[in-house]
Amino acid sequence: QQVAAIAERVVAESDRLLVTRADDDLFAAVKGRVPDAVYKPVARAIVVDRRNEPPSLPGVMVMSGGTADIPVAEEAVVTAELMGNIIDRAYDVGISGAHRLFDQLPRLQKARVVVVVAGMEGALPSLVGGLVSVPVIAVPTSIGYGVSFGGVAPLLAMLSSCAAGVSVVNIDNGFGAGYIAALINRG
Repeated sequence: QQVAAIAERVVAESDRLLVTRADDDLFAAVKGRVPDAVYKPVARAIVVDRRNEPPSLPGVMVMSGGTADIPVAEEAVVTAELMGNIIDRAYDVGISGAHRLFDQLPRLQKARVVVVVAGMEGALPSLVGGLVSVPVIAVPTSIGYGVSFGGVAPLLAMLSSCAAGVSVVNIDNGFGAGYIAALINRG
């Protein structure tokens, strides 16, 4: 009920609203107070956008290492879209099948900023950073199996990247990555 009340206050003074880490119950509570709220289940986000204009600024690409990383990637997408950006997505392009990433090179090289979401060993942002000359925002995820320590292993790998231009947000922070990407893309 607290989030629903906050959402109601925000849309009383703003044409946009974003609530992250939402579930069906939270959406029902917000929808009760903000009838035009929309739930994005993959991103686990609630959105209101009353601007009546589609995103118009190209330049942000969001990539995921695996399909399990898509919810965090979609949180970044929803955030950057709400800030007016057109998003180019490339999902399931992890380094265990690097040919999938190389197939995306023409699109990747058109980006002004790239968000790379990956778990496991966290190597994908370094590889992407070596292929582009634009900022790369690395997002470690808590997804994965083995010894990833809930995202700490990919976090440490991303922080240790030898590729210039790679910056790192916290574990599962798709919102932070999308926000920063939108700011960079506005230029």
